[in-house]
Amino acid sequence: MRKYIDILNSCGADAWEISDIKTRGWEFYFIGHRLDQNRARDVEHIRLKVFKCSEDGTSMGFASAEISPTETPDGIEKTVRDLVYQASLVRNKPYSLNKPLACEPVRIETSSLDEEASSFIDTLKSISETDTEFINSYEIFVNSNRRRSLNSEGIDIEDNYNTSTLDLVVNARKGGHEIELYRLYEFGKCDPDQLRTDIEQLLKYGRDRLIAGPTPNLGEHSSIVLSTDAVLPVFTSFLDNLNAAFLVRGFSSFQIGKPLSESFRGDRITLRSVRELEGSPSNFACDEEGAPVLDAILMENGTPRKFIGGRMFSQYLGLEDSFSVTNWSVSGGSCDHESIRSGEFLEVVEFSDFQVDSITGDIFGEIRLAYYHDKEGNITPVSGGSVSGSMLDNISCMYMTRETRRYANAEVPAAIRLDNVTITGLE
Repeated sequence: MRKYIDILNSCGADAWEISDIKTRGWEFYFIGHRLDQNRARDVEHIRLKVFKCSEDGTSMGFASAEISPTETPDGIEKTVRDLVYQASLVRNKPYSLNKPLACEPVRIETSSLDEEASSFIDTLKSISETDTEFINSYEIFVNSNRRRSLNSEGIDIEDNYNTSTLDLVVNARKGGHEIELYRLYEFGKCDPDQLRTDIEQLLKYGRDRLIAGPTPNLGEHSSIVLSTDAVLPVFTSFLDNLNAAFLVRGFSSFQIGKPLSESFRGDRITLRSVRELEGSPSNFACDEEGAPVLDAILMENGTPRKFIGGRMFSQYLGLEDSFSVTNWSVSGGSCDHESIRSGEFLEVVEFSDFQVDSITGDIFGEIRLAYYHDKEGNITPVSGGSVSGSMLDNISCMYMTRETRRYANAEVPAAIRLDNVTITGLE
């Protein structure tokens, strides 16, 4: 790092940050359960960020670029001088970088590459398949990472962590008709039990998708249950609105101490930043700017308690002890799986895409597979049509299961119910 620091200090940068991530990884590519290809990776990514203040000190800009680990000193100097010039053209309000603070290391244990790879492969081989519902192919990526972060204020910290990814395609066929369903799973450490449950459920979805009828046109003020990763965009929209950048840019109307609704009849959200989350790929002692990551309640029972975010926007708001969220959780609600699935509703388990706009609160998604629960208790697989609405109309009437589950770096209720959406069907 010394050559980078010397060049940064000699090229007119007023402040700087360096991120150096080294990754050792194994990759496996399977067709069915037959290994088609595998390879090892050993890569390094170095990213520089330089800051330049105006001559009168009233503004500050920054610019960043990735530098090849094999770049020559002359090449590094040219890039840095270009970045200093680019940063000088930006007119942001000045702010200072993080300074070194005491930071406890995370206590989450990591496993070796061969242990992680074996865990994934053994789990995939244990899945119960049939001639009509089966695993088409999958790709496994397991990585051991070392991240070093430095800045001109004296921060020099290092995190060691594992990340892994599973790309999976399953097929289902019936009477000459065949479909594919795709999943992308992210882990810090493989969870065999949860992964096996998810994949076996996915095979069932494939079978039901082939016999699905048209989605009924239930119209406005209808109820849906979300019990797959579609729950994440719902909760991410709340997390986004607690971010300092959203506040400064005028995107969020959240206020500390002001409830999101005046009359809750559903469950109220309690959302936390979590420093250590078992199985997460984002267990860091500090965020990417060197700020210590802390456990913190951001929203309590539907009332914002703390805004949080990166250094620049946090300073603009005068926030102390702020940092970028790495892991987060939402507490379970009041319902069990049976009570949240009562009455007439549509449980959507497959979307072509499902989004919640964090700024407007708009909900929208095209239905690929759902289960229609009618008033008599009959359950029918259906497909087609769409779901739309607004979280602004559902904040006060959202119900959540007591049981939670983890997706990558988030732990959230396993299922949620929204009672005020529009379901546009095909019949």
